[in-house]
Amino acid sequence: MNRVGARRRRCRLSLALCVGFLAVALVIQGLASPAQDEALVAKGRYLAALGNCASCHTRNGGPPFGGGVAFPIAVDWSGEPLGTVYSSNISPDSETGIGDWTLADFSRAMRAGVSRSGEHLYPVFPYTAFAGLTREDMAAIFAYIRSLEPVRSSPPQNDLPFPLDWRGSLAVWKWLYADRGVHRPDGTRSAEWNRGAYLVRALGHCGACHSPRNLLLAEIPERALSGGIHFHPVSTDKERLWAAVNLTPASTGLGAWSTDDIANYLKTGHSPKAGRFGPMDSVIAEGTRHLTENDAVAVAEYLKSLPPIEGDTESVPDPGQWEPASAIYAEHCEDCHMASGRGNLFKAPPLAGSAVVQAPSPYSLINIVLYGAAVPDDVAAPYRLWEDMAPYRDMLSDAEIAALGNYLGSAWGNRGGLVTEEDVARQR
Repeated sequence: MNRVGARRRRCRLSLALCVGFLAVALVIQGLASPAQDEALVAKGRYLAALGNCASCHTRNGGPPFGGGVAFPIAVDWSGEPLGTVYSSNISPDSETGIGDWTLADFSRAMRAGVSRSGEHLYPVFPYTAFAGLTREDMAAIFAYIRSLEPVRSSPPQNDLPFPLDWRGSLAVWKWLYADRGVHRPDGTRSAEWNRGAYLVRALGHCGACHSPRNLLLAEIPERALSGGIHFHPVSTDKERLWAAVNLTPASTGLGAWSTDDIANYLKTGHSPKAGRFGPMDSVIAEGTRHLTENDAVAVAEYLKSLPPIEGDTESVPDPGQWEPASAIYAEHCEDCHMASGRGNLFKAPPLAGSAVVQAPSPYSLINIVLYGAAVPDDVAAPYRLWEDMAPYRDMLSDAEIAALGNYLGSAWGNRGGLVTEEDVARQR
């Protein structure tokens, strides 16, 4: 009996100790949870900034993350959109947002492009890139979004013609083009390179704008990051095509840019090679300016490591044909951009070797000449050096702007795409 009693006492003691340890663990967990949650939300805030969630899900003058940003899609050959998709409300509102979503719901939308209700999502939402996010980063972004103020806002209905309005067709599109695999590090590359690859390919979804697309609007893998076209406002009441530049280290892309040039541009919107304007305003203001120094350098290192993909040089301007347009340049451009095309440190960026000037599609170049380019207010010294560029739409005719564009695209060794009067008229 004594041995039985002793065993019982030991069992009760062990049980008491277990209960005590469990209680202490629960207390510790309770004390640690707020800090852990705060750290997770902070991480998610950083990742969401780099993913540019705010600029795509916050319309001008609208509530934060309330959706309603218009995305014209399915560009036809006249340069006009065939329809418009509106971004959704991703605030934690239970009725009009994603307040009732679970992490599993959120992950399925981000990776597979399927909403909580089972609807296929249009790939203007770049789930083809977000599929590469790690599980930990996905959880952090979700935690951040859950911490936001709920917004009661219902975006407009998508405006798409048949058959684009039939979401069932997206199942076939995904079967052809969607890759749902998580981004895998390359064991033969450095940690910095792998971080840059992850930020560019997955979280930053740079290819969504900077890669050309096929007739079914899927990115063309073999020409990834060699430049693309998309719609973006040129003024408060106009949306026009823009040409996203070649991000590979080609002579028509970032070949002349150093890693410091790229990192500084992402962080500040300025480098000795270019300034920020057009669609890159929101990308930098809402996103890349938040990059840590290490992440900015990682992105730059990755981009500089890519194989160069030159632009289409079959339809480049004939230098001799457009030489008379040098007079237009001398009158309107030379004072800031210099006769050499190398720019002026205190006035304007270089045009010689410019990725914008050498883009196969001339839309961004035409837009700048027509509508000008202002240095954004949030660009601070010492990077606020250049002057605003005045618009020339009321000074120069379509023919003159086309001639000027072709002169710029062929001067100083540039290899830009051909600019026609019809191109200029379309962008007005």
